[in-house]
Amino acid sequence: MTKLQKENLKKGSAREFIYQTLRDKILRLELKPGVKISESEISDQLKMSRTPVRESFLKLSQEDLLEIYPQKGTFVSLIDLDLVEEGRFVRENIERAIVRVACDSFSDEHLFQLETNLKMQELCNEKRDYSRLYRLDDEFHRLLFFGCGKIRTWNMLQQMNTHFNRMRHLRLHSSLEWDVIVAQHREIFRLINEKRKDQAEEAMIKHLRLAVMEVDLLTAQYPEYFRFKEK
Repeated sequence: MTKLQKENLKKGSAREFIYQTLRDKILRLELKPGVKISESEISDQLKMSRTPVRESFLKLSQEDLLEIYPQKGTFVSLIDLDLVEEGRFVRENIERAIVRVACDSFSDEHLFQLETNLKMQELCNEKRDYSRLYRLDDEFHRLLFFGCGKIRTWNMLQQMNTHFNRMRHLRLHSSLEWDVIVAQHREIFRLINEKRKDQAEEAMIKHLRLAVMEVDLLTAQYPEYFRFKEK
């Protein structure tokens, strides 16, 4: 490997590290919607040069997670309710198809993995470990795609659902109950196990539309975090 190739690899690795670090902080709301950040600040915090930081900022702005204003600064984007709804719409229409495929093709091993996940959800809900429960929620849905051989579709959804997922993270800081969500997961599992495609599809639609019901509650609690739909 030439010296130039090594330098390019090092530069690319630094850019990817910065990008993933900032993206995770934005998704987990460690960098709150609307907060101002700067290249120099991030460069100092991560002990990285300004160039890969600038490139990461640009990539995140292309994903609607940062807003860059010349002469004004860079801000973490507000949670855009139009993008939340678009993400939910796409996810609903894909996942309603996924559960139908799961009814036809899920193996005993994949059913076991789902059931194991559910038992962990119930335990975490009982212990009020909502951070871990959030991860198990994501994993439950990922397992549905994985078991149907559609993991690339799941990865695509994660790229376009960043605003939807940031809103979901607010649930961790709100007074909303997880009991309903866990119960819905349990019902979806039961219907897949019984190969009841129509009922499983209806249950998934109901589950993902719960986010619509949460919007009013979350925007009332955290109005400063949202960009509201244009009327």
